[in-house]
Formats: sequence, structure tokens, C-alpha cells
Amino acid sequence: MKTVIQIALWLLSIFFVYQIYVSVMEPIKFDKVKKERYSAVIGKLKDIRDAQEAYRTVTGKFAKDFPSLIKFIDTAQFTLTQQRDSSYMEYDKVYRIDMEREVKVIDTLGFVPVKDSLFGGTDSYKNLASVPYAQNNEKYTMAAKTINTNGFVAPVFEVKVDKSVLLYDQPKDLVAKEKAAISVEEVNGPEIKVGSLSEVSTSANWPPYYDTKQDN
Repeated sequence: MKTVIQIALWLLSIFFVYQIYVSVMEPIKFDKVKKERYSAVIGKLKDIRDAQEAYRTVTGKFAKDFPSLIKFIDTAQFTLTQQRDSSYMEYDKVYRIDMEREVKVIDTLGFVPVKDSLFGGTDSYKNLASVPYAQNNEKYTMAAKTINTNGFVAPVFEVKVDKSVLLYDQPKDLVAKEKAAISVEEVNGPEIKVGSLSEVSTSANWPPYYDTKQDN
């Protein structure tokens, strides 16, 4: 009987040690997985933002959906210009003499396809809507509209994805905690997003860590 009790105690000890190990290691593993997946998602959100800003530069507004944005990237061109100072002589009726007038002249140098400028000639932009690591090929949610702010009508857009789409295979309690995160070092809230539909902004809700990590 004494031997049986000793074995049982050993098994309980091993079980409790394992539980402690899991409780310590699980958040560490979660953080590693989270940052790896967030980096991929944020990288694509940056590409989407760049494409949207190019869309606005050419059309004066933002694309409302991915088909419109992808078609724009596939066909649109940037106009390359150069501004230079120039002057000419003009007769002044007041002074009754020819006087020099200074002007700014904008020369068109050529055109560059948007897809070459933003994506180096690759066709990766055709998959902009797809969320990396998504289990069921989920797509980013994108919307665009115009808002009136202090009498000024401005175009705005927003692109987002719920964190649970990326963390579908992670512990539920850690995912719930992550979606409630509020910190300068974390992606705040339940979603990863860029832009805003309520204010004129193309900023995002991820911390500088992800910008620094991808720029290195």
C-alpha cells in the first residue's frame, strides 16, 4: 500500500509540474505565434494602404472594394512631373514698359504603371483581399466613403480583420485576452485595422514594433 501511495504522489507531482510548465510556456508560444501572424497581416495592410493612397492621388477618392482597387492597380499610371522656375516679358500698362514675370512651369516627364511602382511588377496585388494564415480563406473587410469635417468634405477608408481569424487554433482564453488588449505595446482592440470611417486618418492601431520589425 505504501508503494502504491508513493507512486500516486509521484504521478501527481509530475502532473502538477507539467501543468505549471504549460501555464508558463503557453503564453510564450502564443506570443510568438501572434507576432509572426500579425507581422504578415500588417505587411499586407500596409500594401493596401499604399494602394489606397495611390487610388486617391489619381481619382481623388478611395476605393470602396477590392475588385475596384485591384483593377486600378492593374491599369492605372502615375504621371511623373517636374516643376521648374521660368520667366517671360510682358508689357505693363501701368509702367508702360516690358516687365519680367516669374512663373512655375510643370513639365510631364512620363508615366509609370502603379503596379510597377508599388509592387515591383509582380502580381501579388491580386491577392490583397486575402488574410494571411486565415483558416478558411477569409478576406479583409474594406469600406470607403466621404465625411464632412469642419465644413470640409474628405474621402476616408478603413480596412480591418478580426484577430480571431488569425488565432483560430490558439487557446480561447488567450485569444479573448488578446482581443481585449489596451496597451501602447499591443494591437489594441479586437481587430487589426488601418484607416478610419469617422475621421480623416490613414493611421493604424498596431504599435511601432511591427513597423520597426518589418523595416529591418
